[in-house]
Amino acid sequence: MSDATASVRFENVSKTFDVSVGGSVQAMRALDDVSFSVGQGEIVALAGPSGCGKTTALRILMGLETATSGSVVVGDKPVHGCGHDRGMVFQHAELLPWKTAIENIKFALAAKGLTKVDQDRTAGRYLDLVGLARARDRRPYQLSGGMKQRVGIARALAIDPDVLLMDEPFGALDSQTREALQMEVLSIHERTKKTVIFVTHDIDEAVLLADRIVVMCAGRIREIIPVAIERPRRDIRAIRTSHEFVTKRTVIWEALHDAGSLTATAIA
Repeated sequence: MSDATASVRFENVSKTFDVSVGGSVQAMRALDDVSFSVGQGEIVALAGPSGCGKTTALRILMGLETATSGSVVVGDKPVHGCGHDRGMVFQHAELLPWKTAIENIKFALAAKGLTKVDQDRTAGRYLDLVGLARARDRRPYQLSGGMKQRVGIARALAIDPDVLLMDEPFGALDSQTREALQMEVLSIHERTKKTVIFVTHDIDEAVLLADRIVVMCAGRIREIIPVAIERPRRDIRAIRTSHEFVTKRTVIWEALHDAGSLTATAIA
């Protein structure tokens, strides 16, 4: 992909943390010279064994962490801290417990500077987009896990980011709810054409949602695997039984298995 069509670019990004080991401080490299691009409107998955650096990469892109070296660019602007051009959905919805569903979304919109009238209209529209219009006045304790994640997705989308980031957003959900939200993401992407980058441990989820899958190992990119399943992707049963899905699932499983073996060997 040419840089001219890129929505996001990682350019030789490295990240080192200082950790205490046996009473001494040692440098631990979480990312090591990572470079890749994501096209406008593309969905890209970051996959790999635990500790491979995929969440660190996502947090640097969001502006929650700072790269030790290299740069991350969104559009034509280098990332320096958080910004409204990026929205993030976390592993857990992280909703404010004293606010209702719509108030949680309006809180993000107030931070962006919208008027109260625009906050209410925009928050309502995005709650409707994720199928929660009737739950607008419920507080988080009155929502199921899947509903909380829907609010989190609505909150991230409501600020109208150029790039939507998701860090294993469905990992703690049951399989039926997870599948429903996967379809929700596909539906939202079909309507909004947002650029989406997400972290997952689920191979099926990666193949179902992504255009390309970045397989990471020990802070480096091991392989980037394209997924040639046409969009819109609406029929999960047809997708899961397609030759492309079955083939790419095997390719990714083998890449992840090798990555896990390499990580285990490096640790040993």
